Amino acid sequence: MPDSPLDRTAPVPELAARAARTGSSPVRDILALTSRPEVISFAGGLPAPELFDAEGIATAFRQVLTEAPRRALQYSPSEGDPDLRAAVAARSTTRGLPTAPDDLLITTGSQQGLTLLATALLEPGDVVLVEDPCYLAALQIFSLAGARVVPVPTDDEGIDPAALDEIAAREKPRLLYIVPTFQNPTGRTLSAERRAAVAEVAARRGLWIAEDDPYGELRFEGEPQPWIASFPGAEDRTALLGSFSKVMAPGLRLGTLRAPAVLRRACVIAKQAADLHTSTVDQAAAARYLAVADLDAHLVRVRGAYRERRNALVDGLAGALPEGSRWNRPAGGMFVWATLPAGYDATALLPKVVRHDVAYVPGAPFFAGRPDPAAMRLSFVTHPPEEIAEGLVRLRKALTEAHAEG
Repeated sequence: MPDSPLDRTAPVPELAARAARTGSSPVRDILALTSRPEVISFAGGLPAPELFDAEGIATAFRQVLTEAPRRALQYSPSEGDPDLRAAVAARSTTRGLPTAPDDLLITTGSQQGLTLLATALLEPGDVVLVEDPCYLAALQIFSLAGARVVPVPTDDEGIDPAALDEIAAREKPRLLYIVPTFQNPTGRTLSAERRAAVAEVAARRGLWIAEDDPYGELRFEGEPQPWIASFPGAEDRTALLGSFSKVMAPGLRLGTLRAPAVLRRACVIAKQAADLHTSTVDQAAAARYLAVADLDAHLVRVRGAYRERRNALVDGLAGALPEGSRWNRPAGGMFVWATLPAGYDATALLPKVVRHDVAYVPGAPFFAGRPDPAAMRLSFVTHPPEEIAEGLVRLRKALTEAHAEG
């Protein structure tokens, strides 16, 4: 009897190698585990939802849908809403980086902006330099692009320019990815002197810079630092990524990409292939919000609340973490970087900690090089001070019990 057609069916083809080698984000996985309302989570970098200007944003949507519904609900240019680009350009210029609307591309979150840069700049096997530790989602993007990621050492002040120069000379990288202000995961900020040095290295060694700045407007104290893109040597080789997620609301999924013309055009083509354009109505509402609302006044309120939360977390860590632990006091942003004493493993401890209805993110997955098992990232923005205090009580109890169990 002849074989049936099903007997001759070939196996389903395997996934692309880049999909197989790129893992899920540990942070997103931890957030799924800690989504119960009783958990006080220091894990996610989730802006405080009670601080969203929900009414102001709703008003902006109502206005654009009432006044220009046909335009707001139609396809729109890949480059982005002209009014939104003009508003962002004006804010960037006011903050010290002269910018024209045509210098900008609106993206579906700054995450897409980095993906577009990887598409436009990287061939499989190209070298990308990153801070060590580094923003996790960037590591995912570079893995999917087939890049070879090489870590650059950091200290308490951020990336080491001398090490950057030495590694760039040896590895011949295509791109440096850096979050110089209130870095994720460490909360560190690069000084103006180091920023100038990074720009000089990039110019001399011939590499692109992807400067990611989602947190720059969340400064609680101290003077703002100029963007790397503004330093001599960096002007023609820096792509600056911005985001509305931390200053308006992450659900809008709006970001910006400021780049030299040749790179920006390549990113526009990549965006056309990815999604044609970012949501028309969301862009129109954001543009209207920036035109009629006072974003700066809103940010004053947000920064004040986050400063109190930063203080509650940092001032309470001495009573929550084991003796010999270290942590920093960031001048803004969303994250504190802590290191437990030698012998502690933050990843192994996490399941025991979560049983006490509190959570953090282990630091190990953020390292492109050799990880520090004792490191952890703690976000202070999601919960008010009284809940932070309770979370630290739970954290102390969990760590004490876990250490006693051995």
